Amino acid sequence: MSRRLAVGVGKGRQGGPDFNAEGDRTIPYLQLDVPNHYPVEVKRGLARRLGDNYARIMQTTPDLVTVAFRELGEGGVWCCSAGEPEPAALLSCDIRRGRPPEQRAELAQALIDACVETLGLRSDRLAVEFTQHTSDEMYRPGRGWGTEWAPDEATGAT
Repeated sequence: MSRRLAVGVGKGRQGGPDFNAEGDRTIPYLQLDVPNHYPVEVKRGLARRLGDNYARIMQTTPDLVTVAFRELGEGGVWCCSAGEPEPAALLSCDIRRGRPPEQRAELAQALIDACVETLGLRSDRLAVEFTQHTSDEMYRPGRGWGTEWAPDEATGAT
C-alpha cells in the first residue's frame, strides 16, 4: 500500500488556526478532519499520543499542543484521483517555523501511524499538511507572544 504524504509550507491556510475555548490561537495546533465519528475515549487517547509524539519529535513540551477532531461524517472528506474520489482524512498542523524538513517528515509519519493504528484510517488516504508560523502569530494569555523555536528549547527527548 502506498503512502501519500503532502507536506506544504505556507503563511496560514484558509481561515488560519482555530481559536480554543479561551479565545486564543494555539500553536502547535493539530486538526484532524475525518469522515467518521469516534468515542470520546478514543479521541482523548489519540490526542495524548499525537501530543506526546509531537513533543518528542519536535523537541518541545506536550503542554503546548492542542488537538482537534473534525468529524465530518460519511462523505465529509474525499481524496480525488484519476478514478472515483475515495474517503480520506487530512491532518493540518499549524506549527512554529524553524524545524528542518526531515524533522517535520518524521513527525508526519509518526502522526500518520498513530491515526492509522488508532482510527483504522488508510495511510494512503491520510495527508499531513504543515503551515509554519512566526512567533508574532501566536499569543497565549499569561504568556504573551510566542517565541521563535530554537534547538536549545529541546527537551532532550528523542
